[in-house]
Amino acid sequence: MRIFDPHIHMSSRTTGDYAAMHDAGVRALVEPAFWLGQPRTNVGSFTDYFDALVGWEPFRASQYGIAHHCTIALNPKEANDPRCAPVLDLLPRYLEKDGVVAVGEIGYDSMTAEEDKAFAAQLALAIDHDLPALVHTPHRDKAAGTERSIAVVRESGIAPGRVVLDHLNEVTVAMVKDSGSWLGFSIYPDTKMDEERMVAILREYGTEKVLVNSAADWGKSDPLKTRKTGDAMLAAGFSEDDVDLVLWRNPVEFYGQSGRLDLESATPAAEFAGNSILRGARK
Repeated sequence: MRIFDPHIHMSSRTTGDYAAMHDAGVRALVEPAFWLGQPRTNVGSFTDYFDALVGWEPFRASQYGIAHHCTIALNPKEANDPRCAPVLDLLPRYLEKDGVVAVGEIGYDSMTAEEDKAFAAQLALAIDHDLPALVHTPHRDKAAGTERSIAVVRESGIAPGRVVLDHLNEVTVAMVKDSGSWLGFSIYPDTKMDEERMVAILREYGTEKVLVNSAADWGKSDPLKTRKTGDAMLAAGFSEDDVDLVLWRNPVEFYGQSGRLDLESATPAAEFAGNSILRGARK
């Protein structure tokens, strides 16, 4: 089983996690910029963090045969802090870097006016830099927040097929599917979504344009939830091709729209050498 985790915060994980992920079949990942757990008080904090996402983490992942990519953004929670507003002016510098495959995480936390402004501005940056967008749907008032997110995406003019709305659940999946955007699901031990619920959603809505991730942030989480979801799919009667579509080909297709996927550092290199998607992913 080959796995591309499309949303995992490796800055919060250990090198042991990288080793376990590789053993489980993870060969590529995307690490979105996000809130670190306590407020950042100046733009320099973001500069150091972004530098780590495009420099240190790809090196760390490469030691374990995993191709690391990232997304860059001012996250929704910190968009409400006026001290962080200048980060929006910093983003273009990072959105030109090779390993950056989308703008994200953007979207809503509390659905404030400040979040509206940052969300719209960063969708415009995604268009300007010809990048996909990773949208964080709020953990509170999820249905209303997701509906509002879809409206903002529509108003921005970005093609819905270049947007993934993440952290979805049974309440929000239908509206996102109808919008034409990609569907993202974070699999957690106790919150958001678990493997069995994910399998039920795949049975009802199909496997097309679905991204399954482990997110694996600072809280209680599990960086092997992608593998556990694949195993649950097989146990439920899905084919190996279905699993490969959800856990590999879908994220390659979505982030491949950036033109910046580089899967050559995934090992063993010969494992997928005959695969046309792998050969075409790097431009």
